[in-house]
Amino acid sequence: MKETVKTTVKNVLTAYLEQNGLRKTPERFAILDAVYAISGHFTLDELGEKLNNEERFPVSRATLYNTLRLFMELRLVTRHRFQGSTKYEACYDNNSHSHQICTVCGSVTEIKSLQVKEAIGNMHLKRFRKDGFTLYIYGVCANCQAKQRRRKTAGAKSKEQAVKAKEQAVKAKEQTAKTKEQTNRQSPNKKTK
Repeated sequence: MKETVKTTVKNVLTAYLEQNGLRKTPERFAILDAVYAISGHFTLDELGEKLNNEERFPVSRATLYNTLRLFMELRLVTRHRFQGSTKYEACYDNNSHSHQICTVCGSVTEIKSLQVKEAIGNMHLKRFRKDGFTLYIYGVCANCQAKQRRRKTAGAKSKEQAVKAKEQAVKAKEQTAKTKEQTNRQSPNKKTK
């Protein structure tokens, strides 16, 4: 299936370039191959590193940016803005999906939900044809929840320890006062002239 998708997207790009009298440069096709070889989301820098290190095909940042913009126009790539970072994703065979985004650590997980897909598919929109959707669900991931619980437990323990220490200090002060009082009773006050 993956090879079929790669062949299809290459054909889409080739047809667009030919119809618009644009050059079929090796950079465009190398970038397209790299995009469809990556599973999941990627940044512009990650794509550049993949091309440079794995494919041995260095491409300038400007070429990457302009080519991804062309791919977005052709709906071969989609752009996401997650928690202040921009990520891209191959979307030709996956234009309807949802993401869980942790608001603490920023991790992004793609989820597939048949109920969401059916609900959106059953929506009737006036004068609008649906082609796909992307849903962002914000919350706190399990790892961050566990860290928060540990911090809360540690905080509760330290509060408990502080209360115990304070109680011990009060008891020690009371004990010191009692000892002092007993000492004063045992030795009568001597008045000096």
